[in-house]
Amino acid sequence: GRVMSSIVVSKNIVKTFGTKIALNKINFEIKEGEIFGFLGPSGSGKTTMINILTGQLLQDGGNSQLLGKDSYSLNSTDLEKIGIVSDKSGFYEKLSLEKNLLLYAKLYGVNLNRVDELLNKVGLLESKSILAEQLSTGMKQRMLLARALINQPKILFLDEPTSGLDPTTSKSIHELLVDLKENGTTIFLTTHDMNEATLLCDNLALLNKGKLIEQGNPADIIQKYNTNKRIKIIYKNREERIFDFSELTKLNVDDIISIHSCEPTLEEIFIELTGEKLNV
Repeated sequence: GRVMSSIVVSKNIVKTFGTKIALNKINFEIKEGEIFGFLGPSGSGKTTMINILTGQLLQDGGNSQLLGKDSYSLNSTDLEKIGIVSDKSGFYEKLSLEKNLLLYAKLYGVNLNRVDELLNKVGLLESKSILAEQLSTGMKQRMLLARALINQPKILFLDEPTSGLDPTTSKSIHELLVDLKENGTTIFLTTHDMNEATLLCDNLALLNKGKLIEQGNPADIIQKYNTNKRIKIIYKNREERIFDFSELTKLNVDDIISIHSCEPTLEEIFIELTGEKLNV
């Protein structure tokens, strides 16, 4: 069969703003139907990358492709296959949540029933008559996500989609993203939440000071840096002890409540690689 080509390609992308190098020779590829995480601290060039990939900003060097075309030559038909959600996405503040979405549905010639369906998916059906300007941050983010999904995009770009949301709302957005992925949507996600990325992403790239410092499948990256393989045992008397893998055979399981692997988190790996905390 045909080899799956990459739906997004970044080759040696460079972007500078004055003397600051925001993106320094960035290389990655994203396969169709994958959730790809582009991770790093705030202000590390994540939004710039989205703008270059979607043809809104021209890079200073390198080559960026989307749907098999150079990003800067994308036309309106191509852009209809793309959904973008960022805090720069505008909306009509004086219109209700539902009217905001209906306008989009009409623009794309989409069946208007889809609006209710999407409002339900993002948990906003009950709130559809609220004016957009009166929505909470979380509701706004979910409205913009619903709007981006109206045209059933092949690729969805999400810039920090759960930043500032409560855990329940974040979880419902995660479920929606997994659902979209299972229906064939490719998702490009920027986040500084390493836990979110570990849970959601098939592959990810870690960005620091304009450079990619690590990339791959989250579980593989974690194992790569899991050099001292240890486990934590919790006993019935609530005592906790750490053992090396080599000592496993000596354990008496009768008194044990639980066993946890002590592998590093992605966040700890990021700190180890950069010597810096993520400014969340």
